[in-house]
Amino acid sequence: MGYSIDSISANCYEGTTCLINKFDVQNEEQLMTLEATITHAKTTLLESQPAKLPLDFDYYKAIHRFLFEDLYDWAGQLRTVDISKKGTTFCPANQLETLCNACFDRLKKANYFKALSKEAFIEELVDFYCTTNLLHPFREGNGRTQRIFIAKLIEYNGYQFDFSNIDPSALMTATIQAANGVTDHLYEIFKNELK
Repeated sequence: MGYSIDSISANCYEGTTCLINKFDVQNEEQLMTLEATITHAKTTLLESQPAKLPLDFDYYKAIHRFLFEDLYDWAGQLRTVDISKKGTTFCPANQLETLCNACFDRLKKANYFKALSKEAFIEELVDFYCTTNLLHPFREGNGRTQRIFIAKLIEYNGYQFDFSNIDPSALMTATIQAANGVTDHLYEIFKNELK
């Protein structure tokens, strides 16, 4: 988890940063373990399904809902609080709907990056990754949702990419750098792993 938030107004148990959940687990470490177990199993199911159109914001939200519906009442819904993490401030909650719709409308207008050269595809993919990261539309689970969606987008374009082959620390560093305008490392990650 690790977001900077106001625990009084952010759907957390009183006096904690532990999210209110359907299991009433009030220890953040225990909740993270439970969350990882459930979402790992559900991720495996999603990964076995073929990519399908439209690759739109409704699909993005459906991925989040599927991953987290057993844990949180707000699964698949836009967050209502402002959040930041490791020095990155994400899109203000009151602008999320407009900016998310614009992001996914652009993806559709670009025909999901179909028929681009591999280099151009990677450039568009990096830009889309950066944009969805800065949106961070959900209260929790943004990275997991983003990685599944992007893997489906890659698959739709005829390529293969396995996020499990990427060192999580390297991806986190590249993501933070990209949030600050330096995308070289993120570009190299996609270029090296895209098959």
